Amino acid sequence: DETYYVKDAWTLLQNGYESSWPEGADADFADGDTGIFKEDPSYVVHPPLGKWLISLGMLAFGAGDAFWWRATTALAGTIAVLLITLVARRLFASTILAVIAGLLFAVDGNAIVMARVALLDNWVMFFTLLAFWFVLLDRDRSRRELEARLGAARASGREPHYGPAIWARPWVVAAGLALGAACAVKWSGVYFLAAFGLYLVAVDAFARRRAGLPFWLTGALLKQGPVTFVLLVPVAAVVYLASWTGWLVTDGGYYRHWAEDAGNAATGWLAWVPHSLQSLWHYHLSAYGYHVGVHSPHPWQSNPLQWLLMIRPTNMYFDDQSGACGADTCWSSIIEVGNPLIWWAAAGASGYLVYRFARYREWQVGAILLGIAAGYLPWLMYLNRTVFQFYSIAFEPYTVLALVFVIGLILGRRDDPTWRRKRGIAVVGIFLGAVILISAFFYPIWTGMPVTPLFRQLHFWLPSWGL
Repeated sequence: DETYYVKDAWTLLQNGYESSWPEGADADFADGDTGIFKEDPSYVVHPPLGKWLISLGMLAFGAGDAFWWRATTALAGTIAVLLITLVARRLFASTILAVIAGLLFAVDGNAIVMARVALLDNWVMFFTLLAFWFVLLDRDRSRRELEARLGAARASGREPHYGPAIWARPWVVAAGLALGAACAVKWSGVYFLAAFGLYLVAVDAFARRRAGLPFWLTGALLKQGPVTFVLLVPVAAVVYLASWTGWLVTDGGYYRHWAEDAGNAATGWLAWVPHSLQSLWHYHLSAYGYHVGVHSPHPWQSNPLQWLLMIRPTNMYFDDQSGACGADTCWSSIIEVGNPLIWWAAAGASGYLVYRFARYREWQVGAILLGIAAGYLPWLMYLNRTVFQFYSIAFEPYTVLALVFVIGLILGRRDDPTWRRKRGIAVVGIFLGAVILISAFFYPIWTGMPVTPLFRQLHFWLPSWGL
Protein backbone atom coordinates (compact mmCIF):
# COMPACT_ATOMS: atom_id res chain seq x y z
CA ASP A 1 0.00 0.00 0.00
CA GLU A 2 2.99 2.33 0.15
CA THR A 3 2.58 2.80 -3.58
CA TYR A 4 -0.64 4.67 -2.84
CA TYR A 5 0.06 6.44 0.44
CA VAL A 6 3.49 7.85 -0.38
CA LYS A 7 2.43 9.27 -3.73
CA ASP A 8 -0.86 10.50 -2.24
CA ALA A 9 1.11 12.23 0.50
CA TRP A 10 3.33 13.93 -2.06
CA THR A 11 0.42 15.22 -4.15
CA LEU A 12 -1.34 16.46 -1.03
CA LEU A 13 1.67 18.71 -0.53
CA GLN A 14 1.59 19.89 -4.12
CA ASN A 15 -2.13 20.19 -4.88
CA GLY A 16 -3.93 19.97 -1.54
CA TYR A 17 -5.71 16.79 -2.65
CA GLU A 18 -4.66 13.29 -3.70
CA SER A 19 -3.88 13.33 -7.41
CA SER A 20 -3.56 10.62 -10.01
CA TRP A 21 -0.34 9.34 -11.59
CA PRO A 22 0.52 7.89 -15.00
CA GLU A 23 1.05 4.18 -15.48
CA GLY A 24 4.42 2.95 -14.27
CA ALA A 25 4.95 5.97 -12.03
CA ASP A 26 6.38 3.94 -9.13
CA ALA A 27 9.76 3.32 -10.74
CA ASP A 28 10.12 6.92 -11.86
CA PHE A 29 9.08 8.25 -8.45
CA ALA A 30 11.58 5.97 -6.71
CA ASP A 31 14.28 7.24 -9.08
CA GLY A 32 13.57 10.83 -8.02
CA ASP A 33 11.21 11.96 -10.80
CA THR A 34 8.52 13.19 -8.41
CA GLY A 35 6.84 15.78 -10.62
CA ILE A 36 5.02 13.46 -13.02
CA PHE A 37 1.68 13.48 -11.18
CA LYS A 38 -1.44 14.75 -12.91
CA GLU A 39 -3.89 17.44 -11.89
CA ASP A 40 -6.77 14.95 -12.05
CA PRO A 41 -7.91 13.69 -8.64
CA SER A 42 -7.36 10.16 -7.40
CA TYR A 43 -10.18 8.21 -5.77
CA VAL A 44 -9.00 7.40 -2.24
CA VAL A 45 -10.98 5.71 0.53
CA HIS A 46 -9.15 6.81 3.67
CA PRO A 47 -9.20 10.27 5.29
CA PRO A 48 -6.17 12.45 4.59
CA LEU A 49 -4.50 13.02 7.96
CA GLY A 50 -2.26 9.93 7.87
CA LYS A 51 -1.00 10.95 4.44
CA TRP A 52 -0.42 14.51 5.58
CA LEU A 53 1.71 13.13 8.42
CA ILE A 54 3.65 10.89 6.03
CA SER A 55 4.27 13.94 3.86
CA LEU A 56 6.04 15.88 6.63
CA GLY A 57 9.34 14.07 6.07
CA MET A 58 9.13 14.81 2.35
CA LEU A 59 8.15 18.41 3.07
CA ALA A 60 11.32 18.89 5.06
CA PHE A 61 13.78 16.90 2.94
CA GLY A 62 12.10 16.13 -0.38
CA ALA A 63 10.81 12.89 -1.86
CA GLY A 64 14.02 11.83 -3.57
CA ASP A 65 15.14 9.57 -0.71
CA ALA A 66 12.86 6.74 0.42
CA PHE A 67 14.05 7.28 3.99
CA TRP A 68 11.93 10.43 4.18
CA TRP A 69 8.84 8.62 2.93
CA ARG A 70 8.88 6.63 6.15
CA ALA A 71 10.65 8.89 8.64
CA THR A 72 7.60 10.31 10.41
CA THR A 73 6.00 6.87 10.74
CA ALA A 74 9.21 5.58 12.30
CA LEU A 75 9.20 8.52 14.69
CA ALA A 76 5.62 7.75 15.71
CA GLY A 77 6.52 4.10 16.31
CA THR A 78 9.46 5.13 18.45
CA ILE A 79 7.40 7.54 20.54
CA ALA A 80 4.78 4.80 20.96
CA VAL A 81 7.35 2.81 22.94
CA LEU A 82 7.53 5.69 25.41
CA LEU A 83 3.74 5.99 25.40
CA ILE A 84 3.12 2.36 26.29
CA THR A 85 5.71 2.73 29.06
CA LEU A 86 3.83 5.72 30.47
CA VAL A 87 0.50 3.91 30.12
CA ALA A 88 1.86 0.86 31.95
CA ARG A 89 3.25 3.06 34.72
CA ARG A 90 -0.17 4.63 35.16
CA LEU A 91 -1.94 1.26 35.09
CA PHE A 92 0.34 -0.77 37.33
CA ALA A 93 2.09 1.89 39.47
CA SER A 94 5.31 -0.05 38.85
CA THR A 95 8.39 1.25 37.09
CA ILE A 96 9.63 -2.30 36.51
CA LEU A 97 6.44 -3.35 34.75
CA ALA A 98 6.40 -0.11 32.78
CA VAL A 99 9.92 -0.76 31.49
CA ILE A 100 8.99 -4.35 30.61
CA ALA A 101 5.99 -3.09 28.62
CA GLY A 102 8.20 -0.68 26.67
CA LEU A 103 10.79 -3.41 26.09
CA LEU A 104 8.27 -5.93 24.74
CA PHE A 105 6.76 -3.40 22.36
CA ALA A 106 10.17 -2.15 21.25
CA VAL A 107 11.47 -5.58 20.24
CA ASP A 108 8.32 -7.04 18.68
CA GLY A 109 8.46 -7.61 14.94
CA ASN A 110 4.97 -6.37 14.13
CA ALA A 111 5.68 -3.06 15.85
CA ILE A 112 9.13 -2.80 14.24
CA VAL A 113 7.93 -3.53 10.71
CA MET A 114 4.91 -1.24 10.97
CA ALA A 115 7.17 1.59 12.16
CA ARG A 116 9.39 1.14 9.09
CA VAL A 117 6.79 1.32 6.31
CA ALA A 118 4.68 4.28 5.20
CA LEU A 119 1.28 2.79 5.99
CA LEU A 120 -1.59 4.33 7.94
CA ASP A 121 -2.14 1.72 10.63
CA ASN A 122 0.81 2.74 12.77
CA TRP A 123 -0.75 6.19 13.09
CA VAL A 124 -4.05 4.71 14.24
CA MET A 125 -2.13 2.82 16.93
CA PHE A 126 -0.22 5.95 17.93
CA PHE A 127 -3.20 8.27 18.31
CA THR A 128 -5.44 5.74 20.05
CA LEU A 129 -2.67 4.79 22.49
CA LEU A 130 -2.13 8.50 23.15
CA ALA A 131 -5.86 8.89 23.80
CA PHE A 132 -5.79 5.89 26.15
CA TRP A 133 -3.06 7.56 28.18
CA PHE A 134 -5.12 10.76 28.35
CA VAL A 135 -8.17 8.77 29.49
CA LEU A 136 -6.15 7.20 32.30
CA LEU A 137 -4.85 10.62 33.33
CA ASP A 138 -8.41 11.94 33.41
CA ARG A 139 -9.53 8.99 35.54
CA ASP A 140 -7.20 10.02 38.33
CA ARG A 141 -7.74 13.75 37.98
CA SER A 142 -11.55 13.63 37.80
CA ARG A 143 -11.75 11.33 40.82
CA ARG A 144 -9.67 13.76 42.89
CA GLU A 145 -11.71 16.72 41.62
CA LEU A 146 -14.99 15.03 42.46
CA GLU A 147 -13.85 14.17 45.97
CA ALA A 148 -12.60 17.71 46.55
CA ARG A 149 -15.83 19.32 45.37
CA LEU A 150 -18.00 16.92 47.34
CA GLY A 151 -15.91 17.59 50.43
CA ALA A 152 -16.30 21.33 49.96
CA ALA A 153 -20.06 21.02 49.46
CA ARG A 154 -20.54 18.89 52.55
CA ALA A 155 -18.29 21.14 54.63
CA SER A 156 -20.62 24.03 53.80
CA GLY A 157 -23.65 22.02 54.88
CA ARG A 158 -24.90 21.10 51.40
CA GLU A 159 -25.51 17.50 50.38
CA PRO A 160 -25.33 17.16 46.57
CA HIS A 161 -28.13 15.05 45.13
CA TYR A 162 -26.31 13.85 42.01
CA GLY A 163 -22.90 15.28 42.65
CA PRO A 164 -21.37 18.15 40.69
CA ALA A 165 -20.79 17.92 36.95
CA ILE A 166 -17.14 18.63 36.19
CA TRP A 167 -16.35 20.73 33.13
CA ALA A 168 -12.67 21.26 33.88
CA ARG A 169 -11.42 18.02 32.31
CA PRO A 170 -8.52 18.92 30.02
CA TRP A 171 -7.49 15.30 29.57
CA VAL A 172 -10.89 14.45 28.09
CA VAL A 173 -10.44 17.28 25.59
CA ALA A 174 -6.94 15.99 24.84
CA ALA A 175 -8.37 12.50 24.31
CA GLY A 176 -10.93 13.99 21.93
CA LEU A 177 -8.15 15.61 19.92
CA ALA A 178 -6.20 12.35 19.72
CA LEU A 179 -9.25 10.24 18.86
CA GLY A 180 -10.33 12.74 16.21
CA ALA A 181 -6.86 12.40 14.71
CA ALA A 182 -7.17 8.60 14.77
CA CYS A 183 -10.50 8.80 12.92
CA ALA A 184 -8.90 11.22 10.44
CA VAL A 185 -6.30 8.55 9.63
CA LYS A 186 -8.69 5.60 9.35
CA TRP A 187 -12.34 5.26 10.20
CA SER A 188 -11.53 2.35 12.51
CA GLY A 189 -10.58 5.04 15.02
CA VAL A 190 -14.29 5.64 15.64
CA TYR A 191 -14.51 2.35 17.54
CA PHE A 192 -11.91 3.61 20.00
CA LEU A 193 -13.82 6.89 20.27
CA ALA A 194 -17.00 5.03 21.20
CA ALA A 195 -15.25 2.62 23.58
CA PHE A 196 -13.25 5.27 25.43
CA GLY A 197 -16.30 7.55 25.65
CA LEU A 198 -18.34 4.80 27.28
CA TYR A 199 -15.42 4.02 29.57
CA LEU A 200 -15.29 7.64 30.76
CA VAL A 201 -18.99 7.51 31.65
CA ALA A 202 -18.50 4.21 33.49
CA VAL A 203 -15.51 5.61 35.41
CA ASP A 204 -17.59 8.61 36.45
CA ALA A 205 -20.40 6.34 37.64
CA PHE A 206 -18.15 4.18 39.80
CA ALA A 207 -16.36 7.24 41.20
CA ARG A 208 -19.72 8.62 42.32
CA ARG A 209 -20.65 5.27 43.80
CA ARG A 210 -17.43 5.12 45.82
CA ALA A 211 -18.07 8.66 47.01
CA GLY A 212 -21.40 7.49 48.47
CA LEU A 213 -23.60 9.70 46.30
CA PRO A 214 -27.27 8.76 46.03
CA PHE A 215 -28.47 8.05 42.51
CA TRP A 216 -24.86 7.70 41.42
CA LEU A 217 -25.73 6.01 38.13
CA THR A 218 -28.39 8.57 37.26
CA GLY A 219 -25.99 11.39 38.01
CA ALA A 220 -23.28 9.86 35.84
CA LEU A 221 -25.63 9.31 32.91
CA LEU A 222 -27.74 12.47 33.08
CA LYS A 223 -25.39 15.01 34.60
CA GLN A 224 -21.75 14.16 33.93
CA GLY A 225 -22.39 12.04 30.83
CA PRO A 226 -23.59 14.91 28.59
CA VAL A 227 -20.68 17.07 29.77
CA THR A 228 -18.20 14.34 28.92
CA PHE A 229 -19.82 13.91 25.52
CA VAL A 230 -19.46 17.64 24.77
CA LEU A 231 -15.83 17.62 25.83
CA LEU A 232 -14.99 14.53 23.76
CA VAL A 233 -17.08 13.95 20.64
CA PRO A 234 -17.44 17.46 19.14
CA VAL A 235 -13.70 18.00 19.67
CA ALA A 236 -12.98 14.80 17.76
CA ALA A 237 -15.42 15.83 15.02
CA VAL A 238 -13.72 19.21 14.58
CA VAL A 239 -10.32 17.55 14.27
CA TYR A 240 -11.71 15.09 11.74
CA LEU A 241 -13.31 17.79 9.60
CA ALA A 242 -10.17 19.94 9.81
CA SER A 243 -8.17 17.09 8.29
CA TRP A 244 -10.15 17.62 5.08
CA THR A 245 -9.13 21.27 4.82
CA GLY A 246 -6.98 20.68 1.73
CA TRP A 247 -9.89 19.03 -0.07
CA LEU A 248 -12.32 21.77 1.01
CA VAL A 249 -10.23 24.83 0.08
CA THR A 250 -9.13 23.52 -3.32
CA ASP A 251 -11.24 22.66 -6.35
CA GLY A 252 -9.62 19.54 -7.75
CA GLY A 253 -10.43 16.84 -5.19
CA TYR A 254 -12.44 13.76 -6.10
CA TYR A 255 -16.19 14.46 -5.88
CA ARG A 256 -15.31 18.03 -4.84
CA HIS A 257 -18.15 19.54 -6.92
CA TRP A 258 -20.54 16.59 -6.87
CA ALA A 259 -23.36 18.57 -5.22
CA GLU A 260 -23.15 21.23 -7.93
CA ASP A 261 -24.16 18.79 -10.66
CA ALA A 262 -27.81 18.83 -11.63
CA GLY A 263 -30.02 16.77 -9.37
CA ASN A 264 -27.39 16.02 -6.72
CA ALA A 265 -27.83 18.84 -4.21
CA ALA A 266 -30.03 18.28 -1.20
CA THR A 267 -33.45 19.88 -1.11
CA GLY A 268 -35.89 20.62 1.66
CA TRP A 269 -34.63 21.09 5.19
CA LEU A 270 -31.04 20.13 4.25
CA ALA A 271 -30.79 22.62 1.41
CA TRP A 272 -28.90 25.07 3.65
CA VAL A 273 -25.89 22.75 3.94
CA PRO A 274 -23.01 24.13 1.82
CA HIS A 275 -22.42 22.23 -1.40
CA SER A 276 -18.86 21.49 -0.36
CA LEU A 277 -20.05 19.60 2.73
CA GLN A 278 -22.77 17.81 0.76
CA SER A 279 -20.10 16.68 -1.70
CA LEU A 280 -17.90 15.55 1.18
CA TRP A 281 -20.77 13.54 2.65
CA HIS A 282 -21.37 11.85 -0.71
CA TYR A 283 -17.66 11.02 -0.88
CA HIS A 284 -17.92 9.38 2.53
CA LEU A 285 -20.92 7.28 1.48
CA SER A 286 -19.05 6.14 -1.60
CA ALA A 287 -15.92 5.26 0.38
CA TYR A 288 -17.96 3.33 2.93
CA GLY A 289 -19.57 1.32 0.15
CA TYR A 290 -16.11 0.51 -1.15
CA HIS A 291 -14.85 -0.62 2.26
CA VAL A 292 -17.69 -3.01 3.01
CA GLY A 293 -17.51 -4.43 -0.50
CA VAL A 294 -13.80 -5.32 -0.64
CA HIS A 295 -13.77 -9.06 -1.28
CA SER A 296 -11.06 -9.41 -3.93
CA PRO A 297 -8.75 -12.27 -2.92
CA HIS A 298 -5.17 -11.49 -1.98
CA PRO A 299 -2.44 -14.07 -1.39
CA TRP A 300 -1.54 -12.56 1.99
CA GLN A 301 -4.98 -11.73 3.35
CA SER A 302 -5.71 -12.91 6.88
CA ASN A 303 -9.04 -13.64 8.53
CA PRO A 304 -9.46 -11.62 11.76
CA LEU A 305 -10.09 -14.85 13.66
CA GLN A 306 -6.43 -15.68 13.03
CA TRP A 307 -4.92 -12.41 14.22
CA LEU A 308 -4.37 -13.06 17.91
CA LEU A 309 -2.38 -16.20 17.10
CA MET A 310 -0.64 -14.57 14.12
CA ILE A 311 -1.53 -17.37 11.71
CA ARG A 312 -1.02 -15.42 8.47
CA PRO A 313 1.39 -12.46 8.73
CA THR A 314 1.85 -10.24 5.69
CA ASN A 315 4.82 -10.73 3.39
CA MET A 316 5.56 -7.11 2.46
CA TYR A 317 8.72 -7.28 0.39
CA PHE A 318 10.91 -9.79 -1.43
CA ASP A 319 13.99 -9.36 -3.60
CA ASP A 320 16.70 -11.60 -4.95
CA GLN A 321 20.05 -10.17 -3.82
CA SER A 322 22.30 -13.08 -4.68
CA GLY A 323 25.85 -12.65 -3.41
CA ALA A 324 24.94 -9.93 -0.92
CA CYS A 325 25.04 -12.30 2.05
CA GLY A 326 28.24 -14.11 1.12
CA ALA A 327 26.41 -17.02 -0.54
CA ASP A 328 25.48 -17.73 -4.14
CA THR A 329 21.77 -17.26 -3.43
CA CYS A 330 20.57 -14.48 -1.10
CA TRP A 331 17.03 -13.29 -0.54
CA SER A 332 15.90 -10.09 1.11
CA SER A 333 12.40 -9.95 2.55
CA ILE A 334 10.25 -8.06 5.02
CA ILE A 335 7.66 -10.22 6.75
CA GLU A 336 5.32 -8.62 9.25
CA VAL A 337 5.52 -11.47 11.73
CA GLY A 338 5.66 -10.60 15.39
CA ASN A 339 7.93 -12.17 17.97
CA PRO A 340 6.13 -15.51 18.40
CA LEU A 341 6.86 -15.72 22.12
CA ILE A 342 5.39 -12.27 22.73
CA TRP A 343 2.32 -12.83 20.56
CA TRP A 344 1.36 -16.28 21.74
CA ALA A 345 1.97 -15.41 25.38
CA ALA A 346 -0.02 -12.18 24.95
CA ALA A 347 -2.91 -14.09 23.35
CA GLY A 348 -3.01 -16.43 26.34
CA ALA A 349 -2.76 -13.50 28.75
CA SER A 350 -5.64 -11.71 27.00
CA GLY A 351 -7.84 -14.78 27.41
CA TYR A 352 -6.88 -15.02 31.07
CA LEU A 353 -7.78 -11.37 31.61
CA VAL A 354 -11.33 -12.07 30.44
CA TYR A 355 -11.65 -14.62 33.25
CA ARG A 356 -9.82 -12.34 35.66
CA PHE A 357 -12.17 -9.43 35.01
CA ALA A 358 -15.26 -11.60 35.38
CA ARG A 359 -14.03 -12.79 38.78
CA TYR A 360 -12.26 -9.80 40.35
CA ARG A 361 -13.51 -6.68 38.46
CA GLU A 362 -10.06 -5.03 38.58
CA TRP A 363 -10.14 -1.67 36.83
CA GLN A 364 -6.75 -2.19 35.19
CA VAL A 365 -7.95 -5.42 33.60
CA GLY A 366 -11.12 -3.75 32.38
CA ALA A 367 -9.17 -0.89 30.79
CA ILE A 368 -6.81 -3.26 28.99
CA LEU A 369 -9.66 -5.43 27.70
CA LEU A 370 -11.43 -2.28 26.51
CA GLY A 371 -8.46 -1.41 24.28
CA ILE A 372 -8.32 -4.94 22.87
CA ALA A 373 -12.06 -4.94 22.24
CA ALA A 374 -12.06 -1.55 20.51
CA GLY A 375 -9.24 -2.51 18.17
CA TYR A 376 -10.12 -6.13 17.49
CA LEU A 377 -13.77 -7.04 17.97
CA PRO A 378 -15.20 -4.73 15.24
CA TRP A 379 -13.24 -6.67 12.63
CA LEU A 380 -15.21 -9.80 13.51
CA MET A 381 -18.16 -8.17 11.74
CA TYR A 382 -16.18 -8.29 8.47
CA LEU A 383 -14.91 -11.84 8.32
CA ASN A 384 -15.47 -12.01 4.56
CA ARG A 385 -13.61 -8.80 3.76
CA THR A 386 -10.10 -8.71 2.37
CA VAL A 387 -8.09 -7.69 5.45
CA PHE A 388 -4.57 -8.25 6.72
CA GLN A 389 -2.70 -9.21 9.87
CA PHE A 390 -0.91 -5.87 10.03
CA TYR A 391 -4.19 -4.17 11.00
CA SER A 392 -3.55 -5.74 14.41
CA ILE A 393 -0.95 -3.06 15.21
CA ALA A 394 -3.87 -0.89 16.39
CA PHE A 395 -4.62 -3.16 19.34
CA GLU A 396 -1.21 -4.75 19.89
CA PRO A 397 -0.27 -2.33 22.72
CA TYR A 398 -3.19 -3.64 24.77
CA THR A 399 -2.30 -7.31 24.26
CA VAL A 400 1.22 -6.40 25.38
CA LEU A 401 -0.27 -4.73 28.46
CA ALA A 402 -2.28 -7.90 29.12
CA LEU A 403 0.96 -9.87 29.03
CA VAL A 404 2.64 -7.38 31.35
CA PHE A 405 -0.24 -7.70 33.81
CA VAL A 406 0.35 -11.47 33.97
CA ILE A 407 4.11 -10.87 34.26
CA GLY A 408 3.32 -8.70 37.27
CA LEU A 409 1.42 -11.58 38.86
CA ILE A 410 4.38 -13.89 38.27
CA LEU A 411 6.83 -11.40 39.75
CA GLY A 412 4.65 -11.11 42.81
CA ARG A 413 4.68 -8.38 45.44
CA ARG A 414 7.60 -7.11 47.46
CA ASP A 415 6.10 -8.56 50.63
CA ASP A 416 5.82 -12.06 49.17
CA PRO A 417 8.00 -14.80 50.67
CA THR A 418 11.59 -14.57 49.49
CA TRP A 419 11.51 -17.94 47.72
CA ARG A 420 8.41 -16.99 45.74
CA ARG A 421 9.81 -13.60 44.83
CA LYS A 422 13.08 -15.11 43.60
CA ARG A 423 11.25 -17.74 41.60
CA GLY A 424 9.07 -15.12 39.96
CA ILE A 425 12.06 -12.95 39.05
CA ALA A 426 13.85 -15.97 37.59
CA VAL A 427 10.86 -17.00 35.45
CA VAL A 428 10.37 -13.46 34.13
CA GLY A 429 14.09 -13.03 33.52
CA ILE A 430 14.28 -16.25 31.50
CA PHE A 431 11.17 -15.23 29.53
CA LEU A 432 12.53 -11.77 28.68
CA GLY A 433 15.91 -13.22 27.74
CA ALA A 434 14.22 -15.65 25.36
CA VAL A 435 12.16 -12.78 23.89
CA ILE A 436 15.29 -10.77 23.12
CA LEU A 437 17.08 -13.75 21.56
CA ILE A 438 14.09 -14.55 19.35
CA SER A 439 13.84 -10.92 18.26
CA ALA A 440 17.52 -10.93 17.33
CA PHE A 441 16.93 -14.12 15.31
CA PHE A 442 13.94 -12.63 13.45
CA TYR A 443 15.41 -9.16 12.94
CA PRO A 444 16.86 -9.89 9.46
CA ILE A 445 13.43 -10.74 8.02
CA TRP A 446 11.87 -7.70 9.68
CA THR A 447 14.34 -5.30 8.08
CA GLY A 448 15.09 -6.71 4.64
CA MET A 449 18.61 -7.96 5.35
CA PRO A 450 19.98 -10.37 2.68
CA VAL A 451 19.99 -13.93 4.02
CA THR A 452 20.24 -17.41 2.57
CA PRO A 453 17.01 -19.21 1.62
CA LEU A 454 17.65 -21.80 4.34
CA PHE A 455 18.05 -19.12 7.03
CA ARG A 456 14.86 -17.45 5.83
CA GLN A 457 13.01 -20.78 5.88
CA LEU A 458 14.00 -21.34 9.51
CA HIS A 459 11.77 -18.41 10.49
CA PHE A 460 8.59 -20.04 9.21
CA TRP A 461 7.49 -21.63 12.47
CA LEU A 462 4.03 -22.19 11.06
CA PRO A 463 3.50 -23.44 7.48
CA SER A 464 1.15 -20.54 6.77
CA TRP A 465 3.93 -18.00 7.34
CA GLY A 466 5.81 -18.86 4.20
CA LEU A 467 3.34 -20.18 1.62
